[in-house]
Amino acid sequence: MDLVFYTLQIGFFHMDFDLISKSIDKAKNLFEEGGDWERKNRLNVYEGLFCMSTRDFKKAATLFLDSISTFTTYELFSYDTFVFYTVLTSIISLDRVSLKRKGNVVDAPEILTVIGKIPYLSDFLNSLYDCQYKSFFTAFAGLTEHIKLDRYLHPHLQYFMREIRSVVYSQFLESYETVTIEAMAKAFGVTADFIDVELSRFIAAGKLHCKIDKVTGVLET
Repeated sequence: MDLVFYTLQIGFFHMDFDLISKSIDKAKNLFEEGGDWERKNRLNVYEGLFCMSTRDFKKAATLFLDSISTFTTYELFSYDTFVFYTVLTSIISLDRVSLKRKGNVVDAPEILTVIGKIPYLSDFLNSLYDCQYKSFFTAFAGLTEHIKLDRYLHPHLQYFMREIRSVVYSQFLESYETVTIEAMAKAFGVTADFIDVELSRFIAAGKLHCKIDKVTGVLET
């Protein structure tokens, strides 16, 4: 089993996703024959990192949240980095209610002990949960610089930014049957023209389900 973990480390070093996938499958087969919980918990983190690196953020969030209190995979990254990944994948995968209930991301003691060490991450999570959208955009901009420097996330930066904006716009619009573009722009601290262009793109891509009345400047959900 240790040899499989070494192979996984080599796979991540070279970003060889085929090798990583095969090694994860091999480890799971070995665990069916018997294995200790410590190694199983470590494998969850390895698989979570693989999922995150291949844009399966929902599965990554589930695996990371299951490992919050049992993390020992320091050969991959620090616990601070693990929390960083857990929060990011959870925000993109879970709705506002689930952030509090499923895995208790917002109030998890393990997350609270380190989240303040990572610039902008606490504001990023809590402003989204508290519907403070202007603060969320500010934290999002700051956190983007951190993502750019991360070897596993930076290839997906543009995709991640789009998905996050889709999440936050959807959350805002859920509270309204109709709302003006001007009011939404004010809530986010941006211009009405910016929101108009953004929403038009997301609606066309099927990411948002609402209509824009160009004459009145009203959004209908």
